[in-house]
Amino acid sequence: MEYGFSDRIHFVDTHAGGEPTRIVLEGGPDLGKGSMAERREIFRTKFDHFRSAVVNEPRGSDVFVGALLCEPTDPTCVAGVIFFNNVGYLGMCGHGTMCVAVALGYLGRISAGTYKLETPVGIVTFDYDGKHTVTITNVPSYRYAKDVAVEVEGFGVVKGDIAWGGNWFFLVDEHGQELELRNVEQLTDFTWRIRQALQRQGITGADGAEIDHIELFGPPKNPNANSRNFVLCPGKAYDRSPCGTGTSAKIACLISDGKLKPGKIWRQESIVGSIFEAWGEVDGDKIIPHLRGTAYVMAEGTLILQPEDPFRFGIRP
Repeated sequence: MEYGFSDRIHFVDTHAGGEPTRIVLEGGPDLGKGSMAERREIFRTKFDHFRSAVVNEPRGSDVFVGALLCEPTDPTCVAGVIFFNNVGYLGMCGHGTMCVAVALGYLGRISAGTYKLETPVGIVTFDYDGKHTVTITNVPSYRYAKDVAVEVEGFGVVKGDIAWGGNWFFLVDEHGQELELRNVEQLTDFTWRIRQALQRQGITGADGAEIDHIELFGPPKNPNANSRNFVLCPGKAYDRSPCGTGTSAKIACLISDGKLKPGKIWRQESIVGSIFEAWGEVDGDKIIPHLRGTAYVMAEGTLILQPEDPFRFGIRP
């Protein structure tokens, strides 16, 4: 425990819609008994090397999302969770919540039923079918600003909506890009330029919050889907899933525009072809999103941090 956490970290690897989540079961740091938001701040300021050790190379990759399971402060919750990635920390994670549910089922900690999960941005509810399907009731979502123009280097003016779905998103419908897997490098370059432009021009979410997810939309390839997306995550990796918090932000915008009726299902296709079903209900000036998808356990094991290993805390910039 010389690092403030164990040198043997028990984990389960999962994926939802192709996007992997590494769930830490044992061996994590002691973050105290505060709220998930307070514990996330302790995680960030005192134990960021643990985050890097778990998800960065050589033990992980830029694609991995991490999920540290914690004791909840609310006794009605089945667990608390802090989500993180290759560069930092997330508020909520939709695909990650699906993965946590299926992992808890795999471990025998829950059976089919409805449960609550405590996150740094609030309590979410999930319904687990006992196998692979999970339906989430996410945190209230909303559009913060519509048709925001940003000058993007090499592309000119790009317009998008700023919306909250548990993380901050810039959502773009008119972009001239072809949303095909073979174009991932081009799409990554384009969306990364948008994110950099937002930062340079001081365009933020509420209370100056950084917009760290960029989401493009286009026509679906699957005839049963309503839309196809490409999502650039904070660490410059693209989301293999349709993105739960991004889809929440999208349906908040659609319902606000009257393009999607409350309760009507929206099928969001990812860049790799996986699909989340989503619908929402109006609650004052917010939308309560519901998301359904499937998740699977891929591996279970122990990460070993040997003191002689110069990369025991991961490869960091």
